[in-house]
Amino acid sequence: MTGLGTAFRALPTLVAGLLALTAAAPVAQAAPEPEAPPEFVALRSVAPTVTEEMRYTTVHNFVGDRIDGYRQPLCILTRPAADALRRAQARLLRQGYSLKVYDCYRPQRAVDHFVRWAKDLQDETMKQEFYPHVDKSRLFADGYIAEKSGHSRGSTVDLTLVKLPALPTRPYLPGEPLVPCFAPRSERFPDNSVDMGTGYDCFDTLSHTDDPRITAKQRANRQMLKSTLVAEGFVNLPEEWWHFTYKPEPFPGTFFDFPVARRSVAGHRAG
Repeated sequence: MTGLGTAFRALPTLVAGLLALTAAAPVAQAAPEPEAPPEFVALRSVAPTVTEEMRYTTVHNFVGDRIDGYRQPLCILTRPAADALRRAQARLLRQGYSLKVYDCYRPQRAVDHFVRWAKDLQDETMKQEFYPHVDKSRLFADGYIAEKSGHSRGSTVDLTLVKLPALPTRPYLPGEPLVPCFAPRSERFPDNSVDMGTGYDCFDTLSHTDDPRITAKQRANRQMLKSTLVAEGFVNLPEEWWHFTYKPEPFPGTFFDFPVARRSVAGHRAG
């Protein structure tokens, strides 16, 4: 019994020692989320009348799922790009139109999500709407998906025109029948934008800005968007009527990965 009694008497000392070791051990912490540099702002703080329909915060996109890095439906851009959109919006409002943005700054983690999806050839959930004529195995070779995106540099924006007054676009219902993005406007998903000949993110050559097969009205709408933005310093990607990059870019060689969230630009004021 003497040995057992000694062990019991030593127990508090052993417990105290273990607690001390536990308290001294470093606690693993998650790395803090990166924040946007001060050159980035929320578009609505600069041009609040621009409509924002941030597609990648929803499941209505070519992946069919909410995209990594999009925490909140918010357009974030570099200040020069946001200021240029403000000027373009002022011109359009006088003509009875408004800009509507679908995507702005895009985190690298979102691009990585696109790449993982593109490599999974079995997942064709949204094919019927967004890439009905393109074999998924060709998405990289045909240039629809890449491992880097200009959007991650913060001065690229995807957008369209809306005729005012405009009703809101109805919510997409997961599982609803899909219609090809190049179908007549009356048949495809009822976006409230003007008729551009295809829907947004349509993986098809008909999305080329100057494709000769579109109607005169569709061509006029595309050219109205393009000429308005070009006048304010944007350059259009010829393969996508909706894709514009402000030049010169403040960060031409940097691909950022901070999340799309209000906290990323908290305290950043438009100057």
